[in-house]
Amino acid sequence: MLTIRIMTRNSALRETIPLPDTIAGRSIVLVGLMGAGKTSIGRRLAARLGLPFRDADQEIELAAGCTIPELFARYGEPAFRDGERRVIRRLLAGDPMVLAYGGGAFMDAQTRQATRDEAVSVWLRCTLPTLVRRVASRDNRPLLAGKDHEETLRQLMERRYPVYAEADVIVDCGDEPPDHTTNGVLNALMEWRPARRLHVVLPSTSYDVVIGDNLLARAGALLAPRLPQKRAVVISDRTVADLHLPTLMAGLEETAVQASSIIVPPGEATKNLDTYLNVVDQLLEMRVERRTAVIALGGGVVGDLAGFSAATTLRGLPFVQIPTTLLSQVDSSVGGKTGVNTRRGKNLVGAFYQPKMVLADTGTLATLPPRELRAGYAEIVKAGLIGDAAFFAWCERHGPGVVDGDREAQAEAIKRACAFKAAVVGDDEREEKPNDGRALLNLGHTFGHALEAEYGYDGGLLHGEGVAVGLGLAYKLSARLGHCPQADAERVIAHVSAVGLPAELSMLNRRFSAATLIGHMRRDKKVRDGALHFVLARGIGQAFTSADVPPDAVMDLLRDEGCEA
Repeated sequence: MLTIRIMTRNSALRETIPLPDTIAGRSIVLVGLMGAGKTSIGRRLAARLGLPFRDADQEIELAAGCTIPELFARYGEPAFRDGERRVIRRLLAGDPMVLAYGGGAFMDAQTRQATRDEAVSVWLRCTLPTLVRRVASRDNRPLLAGKDHEETLRQLMERRYPVYAEADVIVDCGDEPPDHTTNGVLNALMEWRPARRLHVVLPSTSYDVVIGDNLLARAGALLAPRLPQKRAVVISDRTVADLHLPTLMAGLEETAVQASSIIVPPGEATKNLDTYLNVVDQLLEMRVERRTAVIALGGGVVGDLAGFSAATTLRGLPFVQIPTTLLSQVDSSVGGKTGVNTRRGKNLVGAFYQPKMVLADTGTLATLPPRELRAGYAEIVKAGLIGDAAFFAWCERHGPGVVDGDREAQAEAIKRACAFKAAVVGDDEREEKPNDGRALLNLGHTFGHALEAEYGYDGGLLHGEGVAVGLGLAYKLSARLGHCPQADAERVIAHVSAVGLPAELSMLNRRFSAATLIGHMRRDKKVRDGALHFVLARGIGQAFTSADVPPDAVMDLLRDEGCEA
């Protein structure tokens, strides 16, 4: 932890305030319009942090050997901005400091990126009347020279405030004393936590998965650097829209992203060709352009539907995933699989289409019913069973906390599961390796999809519940075939059951036909050359694919699990 010693006018050391480790070793950058108090606040902040203070404008004047008004007069604003960019890069590359930017510095995209990489940025946000009063007697501002101050500042606010909103921290400033504002900045910095990021690198593209709290409210700041156009259409279902759409829209509006929405009915039954065609028609009715982004706000159904719509409308629109369920945060939102169901089976019509970014706001998990939270956990534990025995052991210790709402456990689980899937997808983007790679992510899915098809995708069985049963069946089948110890199958079933998920067919309280389930499996997209492919295991964390599973072995397993012939 970084310790801050607070000095006051009346005493020496008054108190010690710890700041998060995430601040230590990084510069703190203050941005805002002229008159926001960047220099006066910056000096006070630097003194309290024990860091040097630098004013970017003063550093530019030192480097140029003349004043900023003279630079503007001699060379014009473009040349000044180029010099400003180079000076700021040099400062950010040095030791940590408090650095006050000139009002236009943060408008430069390269400077913003350098700031994100090297510093924590704080926007000192002021109202127009406050700024007008503060600059009333200042004549050394090139952008105000000979102009109406209020009108000029209003125009600058309209243009710059949506960009300033990309700062890491926002502190509202009024007419309070500078020490009061400085305290506000310190408090905001103490509360600031950077979101976790995973960088997914694929042969075709790359993108970030961002994991953290309050990302919906900051969506505009996070997405603005990635969107080719500040226009988006949010696709959501009615349930999720009622809970989260206003927050997302406000977050987009903060950075001047013009957004509209398309609302579909909730539930797996919505993921069909009719709904897909209706969504595409609405997108075209809105006159979207090829640079207009489609944002999926919801669970896996919305993500798959919106992604397929984005992939095919105008031959491809920029796409963003904002998953709101645990299942979609660790599974469907990462990897680029999109599609819809048909009466022949699940996800039989679709496309591989990668997002520009994934925002996994862990705050949305608090609104999930316990059943959905448990269903999402099935995809988390699956990651450990496929290729990370240590992660499965972590799940055995912390899994109950994840499904019971332990926010720290949830964040860590999402991070680990997404990192595992990102590594697998990076090695096999389009599931072209028949015996390893991405195909391993289907552990439990051959059985699980068959069960979902039998239920009719009507919500009677959630995807994660089907996968949970499938995990138990896959390990039981592996043990029967001599690939893994029976004790491993029992261990898997014990853990899946311990977190409240069904791990065996008997837990579903429904009768099944073995022949019917196998028929569903034969229509699954994992069938190749007419042969069923299963993901089996040689032990915990040792999954492999096989096309040599005797049909009789599957039939016998299902019969022994209580299925009718």
